[in-house]
Order: sequence, then structure tokens, then C-alpha cells
Amino acid sequence: MTEHVEWSEPEATAAPAHAPVTPADAADAARLVAFGLQPKLQPARDQEYTELLRRYRENPPFARLADAVAAGLGLVVLEVSPRAGMAVTAAEDSVFAVRMGDYARRASTDSGDRFLHGLAHLAVAALAFPRPEDLADDGYIGRVSVNGVDAFVRQACRRLEERAEETGENTDPATDAPGLEAAWRIWARRSSTGATKDARRLAGSTTGIIAKAVAFLTESGFLQRTGDDGGGTFRTTARYQLQVRDMAGSAAMAELLELGIVPVTDGTASLLPAQDTDDLELVAGAGLPFHS
Repeated sequence: MTEHVEWSEPEATAAPAHAPVTPADAADAARLVAFGLQPKLQPARDQEYTELLRRYRENPPFARLADAVAAGLGLVVLEVSPRAGMAVTAAEDSVFAVRMGDYARRASTDSGDRFLHGLAHLAVAALAFPRPEDLADDGYIGRVSVNGVDAFVRQACRRLEERAEETGENTDPATDAPGLEAAWRIWARRSSTGATKDARRLAGSTTGIIAKAVAFLTESGFLQRTGDDGGGTFRTTARYQLQVRDMAGSAAMAELLELGIVPVTDGTASLLPAQDTDDLELVAGAGLPFHS
């Protein structure tokens, strides 16, 4: 006796779980990454950008494709949202990476200024996000001024000098001294504003260095200028918060805040302190948003 077996026919109309990637999809993903490389572009002001962001959030295969395009360019995707757009940062080996050394050389011919420029960026970030909860709160907006940043660093210099005098070590720092011990001597010796015949601020003064830092951050879409008081006032953007959050993580700039100088709150800032080395090299992430 032969058993009869019924075979079910496959469903001819069944669609694949995901449609194959097309060249048009790849072009759209690359276009989204290109939008992300325009830090001043606000998604709300560009319909195509807004649509690609929506597609990224609602279409996982497209999101993976865009992430792959970014990774191939040496970019790290920090966030994709209406508030920040496609926020990306350059990995150390990316062609888009900005080197602290190159930045400082363009700003000054003094090799020692590289450290000062890195310290200026650290101080801006510390004042912008003085507490971990500020860095974690997507709605938080930090505010800084050029003169305020300089006053903050100079107060730190005075505290460091007092500490060195108390310990009888008010000389050049030892090789194992904290990074700020090396920094305060350089910053404190530099003029705050300098002077030119027409009363313009000198580029090599400390406020000139800070002005260079905030100008770069503004051009990069990290800060927005809000006024001229205090040498120039600025507010943070979502991209800057993401940048600082990514590069600083939860590591505190403990050495600076342990001095008791907290200009905004009594919280703890969220930045890595610079190390003290013979050539004043900056530790990774110390010159936000640069690579050493």
C-alpha cells in the first residue's frame, strides 16, 4: 500500500524580508552622510535632509547602509535625530580628522601655544557642561564667554600656584606632576589681551587664543554666537554636546575642579585632564574636538 503524501505549493507571492540594496539606496545613504558633514545645516530647513533622517529612523536596512558609508569614511555616527541631524565625528585615522598640532600651527608659530590652544578648548567644554547631568541632558544648553573662560583658567592658575607654594615646589614641575601644573605657568605668563596700536586683541594673548577656539567651534557647528559681551558670548549646540559626551565619556576633569573653582555649579565637569610631558603633547581627547 502506497501512502499518499500531499505537498503544499510554495507561496509564489511571498516577498523577501528585505528588498535588495540598490545603487539609488547607496546614493541616498551617502547623501545623508554628506548632510551630516555640514554641521551648520539644520534638518528643519532642508526637506531632503528631513526625509532621509526619517528614512534612517524607520528603515533599519537603510540605517545600516548609511552607517556603513560613514564607517568607510572613517566617521563615527554619534546620533541621528531631528535635533542634531546626522551627527558624526571623525575617527583618528579619518581624512576628516582635525589634528591639534595642525590647528595650533595655523593659529601661531610658537610651539608652546599648542598646549594653550588645547587648554582653551578644555576650558570651554568644562564651562559649557560643568556637571555630568548637564552633559547627559539632551535639553541642556551651555553658555560661555571669551572673558569668562580666561577668568576661569586664570583662577585655576592662581590656585595651582598657591598649591605649589604650600608644598614648597614652586619650580618647574616634576615629570610625574599633574598636567595642569605645567599648564598654569605657561598660561599665567601670557598676557590676557595684549595690545596693538589700534587696541585690537593680540592673537597670541590668552583671550585671543580662546577667541580662536570659539570661532573654530562656531564654524564647526558646535557653538552659536549670541552677543558681543564678555569678549563674545556663545551657546552650545546639540552637536557639541554629543562631541564632548563621546570624547569625554564619564571621565571627570577632577584635577581642575578639585581646586574648588566651579563657576556655574558645584558639580563635576566631564573632561579628561591633560598629561604633563616634556613636549607638552595632549592626551587623547584633551584638545576637544581634535586628535593628538
